[in-house]
Amino acid sequence: MGDELNLSNLQPAQARKDRKRVGRGLGSGKGRYSGRGIKGQKSRAGSHMMRAGYEGGQMPLYMRTAKLRGNTSADAMPIGPFRTYTQPVNLRDLEARFAAGEEVTPESLKAKGLIRSIRKDVKLLGVGDLTKQLSITVHGASKTAQEKVEAAGGTLTLLREPKIRKPKNMKRRPEGRSKVSDTEVSDTAAED
Repeated sequence: MGDELNLSNLQPAQARKDRKRVGRGLGSGKGRYSGRGIKGQKSRAGSHMMRAGYEGGQMPLYMRTAKLRGNTSADAMPIGPFRTYTQPVNLRDLEARFAAGEEVTPESLKAKGLIRSIRKDVKLLGVGDLTKQLSITVHGASKTAQEKVEAAGGTLTLLREPKIRKPKNMKRRPEGRSKVSDTEVSDTAAED
């Protein structure tokens, strides 16, 4: 093993590195301005509090560059803080994993490995065909999926009420007025 270990040859596994001691006189090598240079914002106390991307009051790069269109505001859906997440499950997956007459719930979907979490909403999508009669309970479903489940003789129960979408031109059109096409106007004029 070599020399016997004693107090004269005892040393640490890694050599000790002294910390940098600034502002301890000119002879120390880090005196006078303590490595900060002369004047300016970065020579002052608290200058490290600048956020990332700060350019000293100049218009920063992220504000100078062109922006892409889209819902990028903080309260925009589904990008803003009130995001909505759904886990998609297709009919072809139910066809492959479930037997006829079985009950499909978020818990059973998690047990079969089709979804990761039961805390997020599950939406049934109509990709693939369904031949088995299943009783499905999910948070949402597409119209195609709903039709295919009913055609196979199964039942679909929604845990969340579907949102009723407003027509697009509700702002421009006065309440109670319906859009009348030119052909309908000409037909009514011909009848008179």
